[in-house]
Amino acid sequence: MTTVEPTIRATYTDATAPVDDRVSDLLARMTRDEKLAQLGSTWAFALLEGGRFAPERARPILRHGLGQVTRIAGATSLKAAQVAQAANAIQRFLVTETRLGIPAIVHEEVCSGVMARQATIFPQAIGVASTWAPELNRQLADAVRAQMRAMGSHQGLSPVLDVVRDPRWGRTEETYGEDPYLVSRMGVAFVRGLQGTDLTDGVLATAKHFVGYGASEGGLNWAPAHLPPRLLREVYLYPFEAAVREGGLQSVMAGYHELDGIPCHANQELLADVLRGQWGFTGSVVSDYFAVNDLHSYHHFAPDQQQAATVGLGAGVDVELPATDAYADALARALDAGEVSEARLDEAVARVLRHKVELGLFENPYVDEDAAATTANAERHRTVALEIARRSLVLLKNDDVLPLLAGSGTVALIGPNADDARHLLGDYSFAAHIESLREARKRRGLLGEMMTIPDDLEIDESTDGVPTVRGELAARLGDRLRFAPGCDVLDPSTEGFAEAVAVAAAADVAVLVLGDRSGLTPGATTGESRDRSSLDLPGVQEDLVRAVVATGTPVVAVLVAGRPVGSDFLHETCAAVLMAWLPGETGAQAIAEVLLGEINPSGKLPISYPRGVGQIPVFYGHKVSGGRSHWHGDYVDSPVTPRYVFGHGLGYTSFVIDNAALGSAEVRAGDSVGVDVTVTNTGDRAGEQVVQLYVRDPQATITRPVLELKAFARVAAAPGQRVAVRFELPTGQLGFYDRSMTYAVEPGQIEVYVGFSATDRTHAGTFVIGADEDRPMSKVFTGTVEVRQL
Repeated sequence: MTTVEPTIRATYTDATAPVDDRVSDLLARMTRDEKLAQLGSTWAFALLEGGRFAPERARPILRHGLGQVTRIAGATSLKAAQVAQAANAIQRFLVTETRLGIPAIVHEEVCSGVMARQATIFPQAIGVASTWAPELNRQLADAVRAQMRAMGSHQGLSPVLDVVRDPRWGRTEETYGEDPYLVSRMGVAFVRGLQGTDLTDGVLATAKHFVGYGASEGGLNWAPAHLPPRLLREVYLYPFEAAVREGGLQSVMAGYHELDGIPCHANQELLADVLRGQWGFTGSVVSDYFAVNDLHSYHHFAPDQQQAATVGLGAGVDVELPATDAYADALARALDAGEVSEARLDEAVARVLRHKVELGLFENPYVDEDAAATTANAERHRTVALEIARRSLVLLKNDDVLPLLAGSGTVALIGPNADDARHLLGDYSFAAHIESLREARKRRGLLGEMMTIPDDLEIDESTDGVPTVRGELAARLGDRLRFAPGCDVLDPSTEGFAEAVAVAAAADVAVLVLGDRSGLTPGATTGESRDRSSLDLPGVQEDLVRAVVATGTPVVAVLVAGRPVGSDFLHETCAAVLMAWLPGETGAQAIAEVLLGEINPSGKLPISYPRGVGQIPVFYGHKVSGGRSHWHGDYVDSPVTPRYVFGHGLGYTSFVIDNAALGSAEVRAGDSVGVDVTVTNTGDRAGEQVVQLYVRDPQATITRPVLELKAFARVAAAPGQRVAVRFELPTGQLGFYDRSMTYAVEPGQIEVYVGFSATDRTHAGTFVIGADEDRPMSKVFTGTVEVRQL
């Protein structure tokens, strides 16, 4: 960063003054136009020409200042050093050419790393969740923080804290799965990694989509969510609350959808009463793209744009993204008419200014342009990506065909995702998302909204050398590998079947790399707005599986996908099934390593794996009256149980729980109970396992789920080695919302289970929470875990 001396001598430019004083001083100096500008934003390409900052194009947009710049990296094809150059030029104009010299916040998408050309492409979030390793997610976010700051960016639009139990929804891939506790652990770790210990070197984390977006009607994007108040609080709000109260979250993005007739961008109860009043949130609320105007144009909740601005700002939406629309002239008219108060305007502006002061933008608005390229995809960041990819792969099934042994014969590699690096990437990777800009240029709109993409904006969809599964396997197997694509992800052509069948028939084993193509365009099968009515493989891939299986050659299915996919036939007839999710730029290496036994797979499902769409929603934490049909139990034509349960994942070794015991039979409310577990690797090779702790409350005055995840620990052990795990389970973590919708920890029994999945578990014991009415009780989000080798 480059430190600058202020050209204006005032309290707000004094780095030694208290933050509140600086914000108050600056706010008092601002005109209304300058205040409105701080609540707005602009696309980066609106300020550029030929990839460089264009002062005359930018002058009318920036004349009063600006709150945020949208995606200098993610909405252009600029390389890292060029992004830094553009960011510096924009900030220099704001600092030197506007009256008060207020720098802008630059935001980027960071769902699977910084959505930037040359930046590290990490596994998609659903794969990160499959590691069950929050520390790895913190390291991921820390790498993102370093890369963003190097390129001159300050706010990342993640983590996605949507709890999802309907994998038809295209954005399932962006989430951490179905369980509120697992989502919260991953989310808090991400927030801490991204924001760092000091915001002067940190990046604002933006939790989204507040709230219940992943519970949409029919699994459809932007559709209403039907969530009763208790379920909303205990499941869907829970990860956000943990991020705010435990993680120190600085920003929240409201959801596109509606809850009980109120669009989230108009929901004052959620944005003000719950978020700020009950949780003490002090950061900013930003709109999802175009969503303030959507109160009028999409939801028909507001009669016109002026009312949309009134409702949005009044409800608590501080900043409009991605470009100023409703918060410009329409909001000014609303202020003139007294429909929204000047005090509410000042409140929102003050939050924006506070961010800018705390980020150190007044002292350090510029970055070292030469350092951006070396930081963007540093080797240390690729190492983190590889560690995550390795632990994200979930071995769903293995009939002793994996690992493929060295020198064991020829391998047929087949499928549309075997030799295409683009298909390994999530929907908010640069290569995937830049396609949406190409489509937007063609359609003159994005996300259903009208917008213009400048003709001089370069759009480069290159994957910049991301390896393929074919390339990684060929490097290891040489001429033992035979390849035929067979078909495309979506194309109905079967012309490649004959070659694929011939290659499979002549091989000792066939590896089919199948699944999705992630993105936002019609050519994608998963991602934002790419919702599906079937969980079978898209296109003719299921037919390809049948054709290859018919050869009699053992088949290994590798699923590169953003959601649980695959027919009964695939899962029942393939000798092994490996879920790779969307593993990013190091994913091909991780897949090859697992197939060949170089790495022992250890991923665990963060979401139940349905047998088909007829089961949806299927999740482990259902009520005692759910998860079955009274009184026969199963469906007429299918079991009610999922194909693979939450927490499931195999490896190349075996683990057992030798001992599980509680430290106390009775505790007072407010205390903790210790749970001691001993795990042994009983196999013949080193491996990792995830020990999962679940509870059940059988005596509550409100019906409770049959199981609730409350703790977990990833352990590593050599063959024959024993590992001790001690969980400290706070009673404050075991409460729920009672009949008066107050969080309560009731006296009574709590059953504790430990195991390796929601069904592969053992009863560790039952303890009693004693009554203690005089002791204040507060919600606790997690306990502690200690792992030691024996």
